[in-house]
Amino acid sequence: MLKTIESEISKQSAPPALQAEFAQHDFEKLRKFCRLTYITSIAIWLLFNLIVSFKGGQGFTGLSLLFISVMAVLTIILGFIPSYRHFDVLNLMFVAVITLGLRLVTFGLPAETQPIWLALASSSILYSASVLPLSRWAFLGVAAITCLLLNPFLMTQASIMDLRGLLILCYFTFLCSLTIYSFFKLRRIKLHNYIMSKRLSVQAYIDALTEIPNRRSFMLHAGLLLGAMPREHDHYLAMIDIDNFKKVNDRYGHDMGDEVLKRTAASIKAVMVGHEFARLGGEEFAVYLSGVRREDVEGLMASLCRQVREDPDEHPVTVSIGLARVEDADTLNQALAKADKALYRAKNSGKDRFSFYS
Repeated sequence: MLKTIESEISKQSAPPALQAEFAQHDFEKLRKFCRLTYITSIAIWLLFNLIVSFKGGQGFTGLSLLFISVMAVLTIILGFIPSYRHFDVLNLMFVAVITLGLRLVTFGLPAETQPIWLALASSSILYSASVLPLSRWAFLGVAAITCLLLNPFLMTQASIMDLRGLLILCYFTFLCSLTIYSFFKLRRIKLHNYIMSKRLSVQAYIDALTEIPNRRSFMLHAGLLLGAMPREHDHYLAMIDIDNFKKVNDRYGHDMGDEVLKRTAASIKAVMVGHEFARLGGEEFAVYLSGVRREDVEGLMASLCRQVREDPDEHPVTVSIGLARVEDADTLNQALAKADKALYRAKNSGKDRFSFYS
C-alpha cells in the first residue's frame, strides 16, 4: 500500500499552497539549526580574520567589528522572524555580508594563494546554504552572490588560460554544480516525504467517507482534553446515533446510507464548532465538550437534533443522543460507556431527542 501511495504522489506535482506549507514547516523545524549554522559561520570567519590580521601583520580593524556586529544582529533577528519568506531575505543579507567579509580578508593573503582560498570559501558557503530551509529562488540568489563576490578569477592573478587557473576553474565549477544539484534533489525528496507523511496522517486520522475525524483521532484528542483542560466548567461526552439507519440502507441502498452519514457528519461539524467530534464507526458519532455548562450542552444538542431533522432532503432522518458528564475520576472509556447507556435511554424514549446519564 505504501508503495502504491508513494508512486501516486511522485506522479503529481505539488500545488503552490502545499509547497508553501512545506517550506514553512521546514523552516520552523530547522530554525535552531539555522541559528547554529550562522553562529558557526561567524566563528569560522572571525578565526580566519584573526589569523590573517595578526599573522599577516594587518591588525584587527574597526571594519572587522562592523562585519561581526551586522552578522550577529542578523543571527538575533533569525530567532524572531515568523515566515520562511522572511528567512529567505534574511539569509541573502547574511550571505552578502559574510562573502564580502571573506573577500576583504582574502586580500590580506599572498596573491598566489588568493584564488584557491576564494574557491574553498565559495564552496563552503554554498554547502552551508544547501542544508538550510531555503526556497529555490533564495538558494539561487545565494549561489549568484557567492559566485560574484568570491569569484576566484575576479581581482586576482589567476587566469583560466594557465594550468593553475584551469584546475581552479574545474574545482570551482564541479563543487558549485554538485552543491546546487544536491540542494534541488534533496529539497524534492524532503517535499515528497512531507506530502507522504501528510497523506498518511490524513488516512490514519480522518474518516474517508464523512471527512471528519475518526475514532483514533477522537480517542487521542479527547483523551488529551480530559487530562489537560482545567475544570472551571463541566466536561460532557455525547454519543450520537442515526435513528432507523438500517431501514434506510435496506430500503434505499447503501449509497443512500452513505449520503445520510455525510449529511449527519456535516450537521455535527456545523453545530459543534470548537469541540472535538468524530465518527466512531457505522452510524455512531461522538462529541467531547470541554469547559461548558449544562444549559449550553442542552442548547447545542437541541440545535443538532433540529438541524438533522429539518435537513431538506428527500430521505430525512433523525438522531438520538446520549450525554454523560465526565467526572474527575472517569477515564475516556468510562465516559463513553455512560454516554452509550444514556443513548439507549434516548432511543427507548422515542428517538429524535437527547438524554443525560444519571
